[in-house]
Amino acid sequence: MEDQSPDHISVGSVPKKSSTSSRGRRRNFSSSTCKDFLRKFVDSELLTSSLEDWFCGHCEDCGFRKPTFDVPFDLTELQNFDYALEGVTFQQLVRMPNALCSSTSDVFEATAYLALEDFLHAGIKGLWETFWGPDEAMPSSVACIHSSSSKFYPAEKAISSGKLDGVCATSVLLKNLKYSQGRWDDIVVLALLRPDIGMVSAQGDQEPSSAVLGEALFFALRVLLSRSLSRSSTVLHNSDCIYLLLVDSQFGRVVKVQGDLNKLDFDQNNVYYCAAEWIKKHAKISVSSIDRVWNKLGNANWGDIGTLQVLMAIFLSMIQFYGEPKYSLDELATEHSSRLQSRRSERHLVDRQANGHGLFQFQQPSHSPEIVEVHEEPAVDVKPQETLKLEIGSVVLMNDAYIQKGFQINDILTDSDPPIYTSTPVEEPTKTYLLYVGSSPSHLEPAWDDMNSWYQVQRQTKVLSLMKQRGISSRYIPHMASSGRIIHPGTCNKPNSNGNCDHPWCSTPILVTSPVGQTVSNLIRNGLFGVEEALRCCHDCLSSLAAAASAGVRHSDIRPENVIRVSNGSGDPYFVLIGWGHAILEDRERPVMNLFFSSTFALQEGKLCAASDAESLIYLLYFSCGGVCPELDSVESALQWREISWSRRVIQQKLGDFSAVLKAFADYVDSLCGTYPMDYDIWLKRLRRTINEDHGKEVDTSSSS
Repeated sequence: MEDQSPDHISVGSVPKKSSTSSRGRRRNFSSSTCKDFLRKFVDSELLTSSLEDWFCGHCEDCGFRKPTFDVPFDLTELQNFDYALEGVTFQQLVRMPNALCSSTSDVFEATAYLALEDFLHAGIKGLWETFWGPDEAMPSSVACIHSSSSKFYPAEKAISSGKLDGVCATSVLLKNLKYSQGRWDDIVVLALLRPDIGMVSAQGDQEPSSAVLGEALFFALRVLLSRSLSRSSTVLHNSDCIYLLLVDSQFGRVVKVQGDLNKLDFDQNNVYYCAAEWIKKHAKISVSSIDRVWNKLGNANWGDIGTLQVLMAIFLSMIQFYGEPKYSLDELATEHSSRLQSRRSERHLVDRQANGHGLFQFQQPSHSPEIVEVHEEPAVDVKPQETLKLEIGSVVLMNDAYIQKGFQINDILTDSDPPIYTSTPVEEPTKTYLLYVGSSPSHLEPAWDDMNSWYQVQRQTKVLSLMKQRGISSRYIPHMASSGRIIHPGTCNKPNSNGNCDHPWCSTPILVTSPVGQTVSNLIRNGLFGVEEALRCCHDCLSSLAAAASAGVRHSDIRPENVIRVSNGSGDPYFVLIGWGHAILEDRERPVMNLFFSSTFALQEGKLCAASDAESLIYLLYFSCGGVCPELDSVESALQWREISWSRRVIQQKLGDFSAVLKAFADYVDSLCGTYPMDYDIWLKRLRRTINEDHGKEVDTSSSS
């Protein structure tokens, strides 16, 4: 019987399963019509020429606009794919030639095709064993396509037979026992090795060149037409979508072409015009960004986004031909956390099995620790820049939006470094404010001596301003009264408004906030933190956290020095959460680490979960209510203390001695396991009801959120 494949002709995201019958996709054209079309559709340059006006935006059909292409995968899909491939080892035997030493020599070209073939083989092998399992033989092979004969050769055979000049593409093929030499309708995914793919990236333009894209579309249409002639229902079912890989010695991108061939006009007298019209009007083309696939040494960057895009295209193409994998992508991606804990277990940080309380057990190392003491030469003693210290009774002048203001220093709220002052405006002596003094820009630039000052003033100013812009108004969050620059004694000869002069105080930033109160650490020291204070502190801090969370802000630095009790004489005292300089505004930001008050998740992951601030609040209440303060000198010891304390319910029992609702709240936070979001409303209601009933006092909720 006559072969239905057009292999004898010379040439120059997977969509979800449709409702088409599994017996094959119905086509409205005959096999002979398609075969005749393919016999004449052999020159990629003629197709590119027919699409030139469309590429350049000179085509009336497209409104004289250049075509725009969506991306085949979004970042969320790639991140999920990255999690699923975590721990998978891909092996590449031949490196890509070093692009810095590349040439047009035969040796370079031969090595490049060998490297590309090895890369594709390593990719499909790793994906097959990961998703379909290593027990069954891999049903794929890799071969080059020769332009003059349309035959498939392994790269080594093409090189040894002197046919490398005619190689036009490299393909991943479905193994066909009947046609072992390979056929066009067996192509799973196609890769075009071209020397100028990365030149577009170097020029800062992400749009593909018309020559390269035109050639890719030519090969895409040839493969789809060949699939439409296949006798295999699986191949025929996927005759409307193909992924192509465009690569050079360093960079790569993915092109996805999808469309219904029934809408193609099979005019034998004008095949390139018909193909171009189908591409412009009926094909959906997606083009990924250009990203690095191989580093400059020629090794594949398996975990980078460029390689992930290529592997994702191969993976989705494999699903087209091999069916759904044994292990789904989502299933493997959800094991990311357990694999993370397994690696920590290997490094003797924590055990991989959770103890049921959302915290992880600490494992004592049985051999020498990973971190060892290294004896080094003594460092050169560099004298730090002097930080501005204010004396009680002195007056500080500042510029706030070109308005000069004066504040008299009344006291030092905290003796930390840098200190926080209480102050009174010179023009309004009945009011009091907290005053923060930062470091001068001249101090920060050479050595970054005092980052604490930067977080306390500049960063906190940014956070408070952001919350105000987002409409956050709560009596439990400090209000920014003023912010500006200090006016130093003497003449200021700074060159411009953004510069600073030689005076050490010049351009030193100042932040002024309200209200003023006593820190919880001072209350504990003076024996003034009892049951009522614990309940109110818990309620008020939760209120501030709920208000901030509604604007996407998390505090991350809850400790006794950052909570003050405000007593204004006109009502019941209340607590305000201060120190917002280390607040987390974006997921990529890292929280400050505190061995006593940071959440378990923050210590383990280096970032916050939804309940991290609430867990820190629990530790603050536990220590404030007389909990035993452990000796903690490392993250490992802090995790060990947390695991023991939660598993033995030490924290819950201690808070239960003060209040049943605090004990219940600790149990609730523990049950979240660092995974589930906080339900602020229900606990604010319970705390409010307890305060009102047990202590006969009301909680002001007029501006609590």
